[in-house]
Amino acid sequence: MAVPESRIERIGILTSGGDCAGLNAALRAVVLRAAQGGVEVVGIKQGTAGLLARPVDAEVLDPAIFTGTLLRRGGTILGTTNRGNPFAYPMADGRLIDRSAELIEGYRSLNLDALIGIGGDGSLAILRRFAQAGGIDFVGIPKTIDNDIGHTEVSIGYATAVSVATDGLDHLQATAASHSRVMVLEVMGRDAGHIALNAGIAGGADVILVPEIPYTMDRVAAKIEALKSKGRNFALVVVAEAVKTESGEAVTQSQAGGAMTYGGIGYTIAEGISKATGAETRVTVLGHLQRGGMPTARDRIMASIFGVHAVELVLRGAFDRMVAWSGRSVMDVPLADAIAKCRAVDPQGPMARTARGLGICLGDA
Repeated sequence: MAVPESRIERIGILTSGGDCAGLNAALRAVVLRAAQGGVEVVGIKQGTAGLLARPVDAEVLDPAIFTGTLLRRGGTILGTTNRGNPFAYPMADGRLIDRSAELIEGYRSLNLDALIGIGGDGSLAILRRFAQAGGIDFVGIPKTIDNDIGHTEVSIGYATAVSVATDGLDHLQATAASHSRVMVLEVMGRDAGHIALNAGIAGGADVILVPEIPYTMDRVAAKIEALKSKGRNFALVVVAEAVKTESGEAVTQSQAGGAMTYGGIGYTIAEGISKATGAETRVTVLGHLQRGGMPTARDRIMASIFGVHAVELVLRGAFDRMVAWSGRSVMDVPLADAIAKCRAVDPQGPMARTARGLGICLGDA
């Protein structure tokens, strides 16, 4: 049940899922806007893990600490986790148990009037389920470097990730030309290829491979050979980590606890190019460099806009919604709609058409 604005005194906030640049800017915006209305903000540590801890791992966030220093800082001062779904929590003996009742009990112990969660589609889905199970008033803020959450053009962390990947291509171009090599840059993109496509265009890539567009090595090799025939002695290739092999297999790595993560498709692509063209190849895997570091101005601005609007939604009693950006304006949408479907790259959309118009090979032409 929504709490009237006059009764909103204490809001909880947490960051959940993978970290990214701009999270501290969002926390700052929430705390500073709430303070204007005399509302206290409680920061919950390590995402939902903080609510499962006993005592609950949380603290009141003092507006005085949110100086320009934190605005510039990457990661999240609250910490986060992308493991341990409380509805199917992994135990040491391999069992999965439902710990949602503990989660709700932890939330209740903080005497909060509402909760703001910053997360990607998976985290927001879990947080919404938790909120519904506990009758908790909840507002979501979208963050993901993949930029694949529905109904918003922008998510926190995406702009910085694209900037890092573009910078990587800028650095690789000179060494590629100096040594007559094909440089393959593998970037993040678990479910969508937005980083690869946008950074590839900005960084002057010759080939961009994304999971949404099927490719063949013959077409990739033909692009490299065409560049060679025109006197070019190097090429830049960008590939999203979720791109599969030609035979349709995902390239993954095993992590502690049995988890599988994407990684390594860049080496597969480089090997294929070398065999087909005889070119000397090198691979750079950016990995978590795209998540860390100082957020770009764009991420700081969007995080600030989202944080302020999230608090205003709470004060208006507008819950089960996610803040969003569309048509150069902040808005909010039903949370269920936002997390219903991944916003993948449109193979015929404006970015793909732009890439093709620039002569960039997407593997399909």
